[in-house]
Amino acid sequence: MTDDETSPGTDDESGAAETAEDPPAEPTDDGLTYAETGVDIEASEAATSALIGAAGDFEGDFAGLVDIGEKYLALATDGVGTKLLVAEALDDYSTIGIDCMAMNVNDLVAAGIEPVAFVDYLAVEEPDSQASEQIGEGLGIGAEFADVALVGGETAVMPEVIDGLDIAGTAAGLAPKDGLFSGEAQPGDAIVGWPASGIHSNGLTLAREAVTRNHEYTDPFPPNPSKSIGEELLEPTRIYTDLLAPLREYGAHGAAHVTGGGWRNLTRMGAYRYEVEEPFDTQPIFQFVQAEGTVGDREMYRTFNMGTGFVATLDPDDAMRVVEATDDGRIIGRVIEDDQAVSVRGLDLA
Repeated sequence: MTDDETSPGTDDESGAAETAEDPPAEPTDDGLTYAETGVDIEASEAATSALIGAAGDFEGDFAGLVDIGEKYLALATDGVGTKLLVAEALDDYSTIGIDCMAMNVNDLVAAGIEPVAFVDYLAVEEPDSQASEQIGEGLGIGAEFADVALVGGETAVMPEVIDGLDIAGTAAGLAPKDGLFSGEAQPGDAIVGWPASGIHSNGLTLAREAVTRNHEYTDPFPPNPSKSIGEELLEPTRIYTDLLAPLREYGAHGAAHVTGGGWRNLTRMGAYRYEVEEPFDTQPIFQFVQAEGTVGDREMYRTFNMGTGFVATLDPDDAMRVVEATDDGRIIGRVIEDDQAVSVRGLDLA
């Protein structure tokens, strides 16, 4: 990516809308929750732990690592989730390939790994050349921004297994032995954040349930009637591969791609307290989802990125250097040696 380019879904204003700076109110007990819509994060994490435990040793957190001598080979795999149902409703899959690319390469970046190649797997109920072409074009756009090679893929027609279609991918990356982030934040570290482009590709089950209570995906999006609600939900996930070089140069201790589980992802960087005092402002889509679903503040921050898509922890002096070396990063908080928890503007999440 060249210096004058930005990732898909971003703009010169970092995609953030101005909101009040007051701390969020305490969550209500009667609002819609992620678990009620069918996605229980705690149950999912327990199932994942069971899978990993049964499979044996597993090296890596955001990505799996293989020692190949002087370097590590890393692999990350992910999909797009129920964002596909919004694309299906609008018959518009043009951004889905970007999402699939982003969800994979961003996990590699969070480990300090340079993505180099990507392979996709498209499973369909029946062949659809228009949808396949749109997904392929999105993958090409994502690959260009991530600066990776598309090295093939697989399309499987499985009418008795798949309803509609599903897309997933695997990204491969390489890192020198001394190039990986330690993955462990340090007490006293500053937390640097970078804005999200929107809702990205997590929490869509909750978002869809909330917005379709009183609206169709084709309805105008009230904060911006020139776009539909569905189009706003389909804003593609930002790709953060441009952050890898400065994070390596200035010695990032840990990094996290804020995805499933929302802000609690920060605890992957170690059992400390992460005090986030100045997160990026939330985009209007989050306010809309919260209002339409009467979702509590804590549930929102435990499910969505809420405007901040990627974070890293560094020594405070190095954190300032990273901020200066990137277009839209800023210090948003600090790491404290305390019980494992995440606090955003005074709202405790974990």
